[in-house]
Amino acid sequence: MRYPFKRETIVKISQLTLENPFILAPLAGITNLPFRQMVKACGCGLVCSEMISANGLVYDSPRTMNYLKSVPDERPISFQIFGSKPDIMAEAAKIVASSGADILDINLGCSVRKVLKTGSGAALMKNDRLAETIFLAVRKAVDIPFTIKIRSGWDPSGDDAIQISQIAENCGVDAIAVHPRTATQGFGGQADWSIIEKVKSKVNIPVIGNGDVDSPEKAFQMMDSTGCDGVMIGRAAVNNPWIFRHVVAKYNQLADPEISMKDKFNTISDFVDQSIAHIGERVACRLMRSRLAWFSKGLPNSVKFRESIRFLETRDQVQELLWDYFHSCGFSE
Repeated sequence: MRYPFKRETIVKISQLTLENPFILAPLAGITNLPFRQMVKACGCGLVCSEMISANGLVYDSPRTMNYLKSVPDERPISFQIFGSKPDIMAEAAKIVASSGADILDINLGCSVRKVLKTGSGAALMKNDRLAETIFLAVRKAVDIPFTIKIRSGWDPSGDDAIQISQIAENCGVDAIAVHPRTATQGFGGQADWSIIEKVKSKVNIPVIGNGDVDSPEKAFQMMDSTGCDGVMIGRAAVNNPWIFRHVVAKYNQLADPEISMKDKFNTISDFVDQSIAHIGERVACRLMRSRLAWFSKGLPNSVKFRESIRFLETRDQVQELLWDYFHSCGFSE
């Protein structure tokens, strides 16, 4: 069965209606406030935080609480928590809701060993009774839209994904994001989009597809072939946040925008300044030693540029290197 995508498709997650169906995936260590602001400025319909420890929130860890920082221009915002104790998850959900979040999301997809050892993340996909208890506790605790993000499960069949999705719907979860790789795959191999279609056919709440979408064409192929209500883009946005400008233009039936070197320079320069405002000049500039390398992928002289950013310490150094590099790539005012 195939589902012809229609331009008038609207993604409504409980009472929240998205401007468009293209969503930034939560990415640990990446989707912090400055990154979300950058992607939102490129047209993303919904941004998601890094995954946040429920224990850290409940026990008021300053570092963990910092993950809840947000600004109006990135709204709507989904904050994702992880954990395995229903009472802690419910309390953490209340904290997230009181912070002004638009959506509360639970991670059932992380397969990092230290997360699995606590019974969290993808471990919940093989403990459906615990997952159900958590869903019910969180649903009782908060009134804001409540979503989950899952994988295929622990084998390629997708049966775990279907079972957890049906449990979630019965517990009052408002939408489900499906990354159709097994817990043991990590990001290897190919995402099996047919599992997204299977989940979509078994539940009546919105299903968001995720996995291997690195172009507007892939985004619309996923929607056309699976019937999913929206598309979540993760790794492809890390070095190309402008992918959202392309996919939103196609969604609105507009000409594909040309992203000039000036556009790229301005986007990255703003990202640098927002990062400095968020975490301070010294920490942010050291972080840029790796972050700026993302954006040079596919551009001329990128190897030389990556060498030049290895010792960044100040905003002036960062901005000067960016200015020189993008002018060498053809940026003209």
